[in-house]
Amino acid sequence: MVREWKRIFSIPNFYVVLLIIPPIIFLFYGFIYQKQFARELPMAVWDEDGSSVSRTLTDMMEHNENIHFTHVVFSNAEIEQLMKEGKIFGAVHFPKNMEADAKKNHQSNITLYTNGAYLVPAKMIYKGAAEIIIKGGLAVVLQKAEKQGMAADKANTLVQPIKLNTTVLYNPEFNYQLYLTPGLVTVGLQMALIVASVLILNLEFKKETIDSLLKISTSSSQIVIGKMLAHLCIAWILFILISFVVFPVFDLWKPQTYFSFFILYTLLSLSCIGIGMMLSAISNNLLFVVDVALFFTSPAFVFSGFTFPRWAMPWYDQVYADIMPYTHFLDGFIKLYFMELPIGYAIPEMVRLLVFIGITFPVTIVLFQRKVNQYLKTLRS
Repeated sequence: MVREWKRIFSIPNFYVVLLIIPPIIFLFYGFIYQKQFARELPMAVWDEDGSSVSRTLTDMMEHNENIHFTHVVFSNAEIEQLMKEGKIFGAVHFPKNMEADAKKNHQSNITLYTNGAYLVPAKMIYKGAAEIIIKGGLAVVLQKAEKQGMAADKANTLVQPIKLNTTVLYNPEFNYQLYLTPGLVTVGLQMALIVASVLILNLEFKKETIDSLLKISTSSSQIVIGKMLAHLCIAWILFILISFVVFPVFDLWKPQTYFSFFILYTLLSLSCIGIGMMLSAISNNLLFVVDVALFFTSPAFVFSGFTFPRWAMPWYDQVYADIMPYTHFLDGFIKLYFMELPIGYAIPEMVRLLVFIGITFPVTIVLFQRKVNQYLKTLRS
């Protein structure tokens, strides 16, 4: 273990991947979402009605935190051109005679344009504008009913007999930094640990240091466990960096969750080290195992279900997601960190991570012992 520590701090392959790149990446991810919210998205208004109702609805939308009117247009072609130029994310069209039609109980269609190529802004514009347009329509009907002599409370009940109240838990403000930064930081950690771990055993042969290693022990189990403990200590250093530096800097500090987070994090780290060491024991081809590690870890965020539910993916993609430890870590992480649940809620995910550990390390020990025996046999002959 002590020998492996010295190697980590002296060989660039290790200290660059484990100690230099991760802090840079962690901070980089955090600063991407420094604004926390995507607000005041630029929109255009096309008002053919020019009535008090259309102006009121425009003012109400302008006061919505997601919407900011930057352009006045007079045709559908102008809206399309502004979207192509990236100057607006959406637009609203009030048709002619909208107010007059509403007063005559005739239906009038307001058109809301959104740019579906930018999925998140489109949804935010729709959410903000739709709520206001619906409320504005109800207000027009309510005002007409009151003018006809109906009591205000009765008119309100008639216009909106059922009212929807929404409560958003765990991230009520839809804070992008709170949502994405922890997930990106931990998936970056998985990549760093696995990429570094694939070098642990085969680098001994590459750098011709295997003889000095075998002078300490020829037992594969001792070698694997010793190296594993050294890299686990480095993972714990990264945990301290994440929990007590990165998270507080970006206002993600949740100290009440850190014990359960640490347990889950340790299981993720052991799973990643186990996968990396197993690949390292399988092949001495350094380039090959690094390529396999990158191919294995790169799509982890996409397949994890963090941005798109796994149950909606094809079965073969779900299988691919299940063979990555980050998928199960994320399921537990959402429960323990985001929802702040007791650690017992994450037992299924912890068991799955233990399966990774229980498979990869024994396989690594068996495969590397064969390599050690073969190398010793070659020396004797």
